[in-house]
Amino acid sequence: GGGNPTGPLEQAIVASFGSVDACRRQLAAAAKQAEASAWGVLAWEPLGNRLITLAVEDHQNMGFQGSVPLLVVDVWEHAYYLRYKNDRGTYVDRFFEVVNWKYAADRLEAARRATLFT
Repeated sequence: GGGNPTGPLEQAIVASFGSVDACRRQLAAAAKQAEASAWGVLAWEPLGNRLITLAVEDHQNMGFQGSVPLLVVDVWEHAYYLRYKNDRGTYVDRFFEVVNWKYAADRLEAARRATLFT
């Protein structure tokens, strides 16, 4: 994992956020600021033909109406506590060293195929 996205995913990220680094900063901020049982999410929004970031809290109430999750950063304590204790920020920053951009790219391709907005 890690590295940078390539191909259509990279193009979508640059079109939506201006750069890969800007996308990382926005996704990291969403994940770090989400409260309690939460996720930071990079999602495809077909209506706007763009990628968005979300801070999704309270898993039992979350919904992705109008968007398709492509990449999720789990920020529930169980995801990071054993290694990072209460340091969610470092955990989120290190997430980008192992992120599976190929999986996110495959999900974007499938989401685009499933919609009229490509």
